[in-house]
Amino acid sequence: MKDLAKKLLRLSITLALVVTAVILGHLLWVRYMDSPWTRDGRVRADVVNIAPDVAGLVTEVAVHDNQFVHRGDLLFRIDAEHYRHALIQAQALVEQRKLMLEMKRGQATRRAALDDQVISRENREDTDLIASSANAEYDAALAQRDQARLNVERTVVRSPVDGWVSNLLVRPGDFAQVGTPKLAVIDQHSFWVYGYFEEHKLALIRVGDPAEIRLLGTDRVLHGRVESIARGITDRDNPTDVRLLANVNPSFNWVRLAQRVPVRIALDGVPKDLTLVAGMTCSVIVHPAGKQAGELPP
Repeated sequence: MKDLAKKLLRLSITLALVVTAVILGHLLWVRYMDSPWTRDGRVRADVVNIAPDVAGLVTEVAVHDNQFVHRGDLLFRIDAEHYRHALIQAQALVEQRKLMLEMKRGQATRRAALDDQVISRENREDTDLIASSANAEYDAALAQRDQARLNVERTVVRSPVDGWVSNLLVRPGDFAQVGTPKLAVIDQHSFWVYGYFEEHKLALIRVGDPAEIRLLGTDRVLHGRVESIARGITDRDNPTDVRLLANVNPSFNWVRLAQRVPVRIALDGVPKDLTLVAGMTCSVIVHPAGKQAGELPP
């Protein structure tokens, strides 16, 4: 009897351990598969491409690669001699058009005071129109002068944001083209996280839900909130051909993986002692409203 009791006790303990293991394994599997988390996260930031508004030779580069700059700091200069000459010419044209306008207005005023027997009505009306035309030419000259002054100002290229200079390739002596980026500045205040969640997990995510961000290779944890969910991704199996017809793939993969949809996470704040780099890999776990925060699955 004692041996039977011992066997039953050992069997009961074994069965209890097996049942406990099965239950824990099931809970872990459900949490692993159905909880809104992903290891496919990326740190993102706004990258401002700095392109000059005027063309010319670069005469000075005032920054170096990866330097932190404030909004309004000088980045580089473009040779302004051609634009200064254009400004002088535009100013001279303004003076000329101003004198011409005064002359035409004087003529119109004098002829308006004359009697119809001295000057015809048609001549008087033509004089008024000539004065109006001179006024329009004067306004055009003012606009041309303002444009020339603006071009001179735009030869000095400044940073529009606070951030870091990235991938600096411009050098003194390079020729800058209008609208062609010469360097990039990463906006310091624009960091956010993109978490790429499997499509079947989107039903668990709502805008405003709190989220945890864990950077790869570090124990630092950042906090944020779900800001938005992407409403469209590319369908790689249904491209469009050159005639804008649907290009249906005749083959079918038996194993269908869940699509990953970008979810934008706004960061609550970035610690000053943390070096956050756009492009970093991270894990993201979203805590649906009303549920207690938990740990990431192993």
